[in-house]
Amino acid sequence: MQGGDQVSDATGISLVCCGLIGTTVTDNGMVERAYAEAIATQGVVTGTTAYARCMAGVHRSRGQSTIEVLRTLFPDSQARAQAAQLAFDRSYSAAVDRTGIVAMPGAELALEQLHGSGARVCLISGFSRRLLSLVLDTLGWWDRIDLALSPDDVPRGCPWPDLVLTAIIRLGIDDVRETAVAHGMESGVLCGHRAGASTVVGVLTGTHTTERLRRAGATHVLGSVAALPELLAPGLAGAGGSPEPGAATASGGAVADDSRAAQVPLERRHTGL
Repeated sequence: MQGGDQVSDATGISLVCCGLIGTTVTDNGMVERAYAEAIATQGVVTGTTAYARCMAGVHRSRGQSTIEVLRTLFPDSQARAQAAQLAFDRSYSAAVDRTGIVAMPGAELALEQLHGSGARVCLISGFSRRLLSLVLDTLGWWDRIDLALSPDDVPRGCPWPDLVLTAIIRLGIDDVRETAVAHGMESGVLCGHRAGASTVVGVLTGTHTTERLRRAGATHVLGSVAALPELLAPGLAGAGGSPEPGAATASGGAVADDSRAAQVPLERRHTGL
């Protein structure tokens, strides 16, 4: 990686928020199968037009809160959406019991490096709190992070900024510009952009393309979260300066010249999960 590929910001990076499935944890088709089984409990089965329409909606909405995705699929019945959510959780839990969970290559080391740098690390997910805890328990990742947030912990999940802003508040970060967000889905990139993070990294191991991640506000695009510590290294070290517009990223793309509205530092507060 060339020096121009790295992030350097006068405020430094005190908080790194990373997505879960598709960013730090492999999918292996488990999420799509869980959605398919969930909507099947509501009479939407493989081979039908309704099934194809629902699964297209799932793909577009990946990274968002699972319950919100299902509410979109069943807009006329809150009860059906909630029943499908329960079925999704059961299906994914059963898949974990059968096959376990695999971290993205280099993800565990990346989390250790980020945590060891002195930055706070938060994992954000569209899963329910129960599924998020199951994933972290299975991987044994609690000692690699400072916080994990699900849509159950905030008023709104991705693409709204609530998850990142809640991490900022709970971990006592002084200024939103001290935050970096890395996510493999459009909705997660939007979450970081809307929260005012100075560095928003699209990761191509998710389901969305470079173009979609850029449109959502990604300032950088990486092939893997494994490259994130090197990208953030100058900011984590407190170096001054900022990336030049058009500088190359690790994935060979250009750093977006992303003008942001004024961002207001937040009062330092410490709270638990």
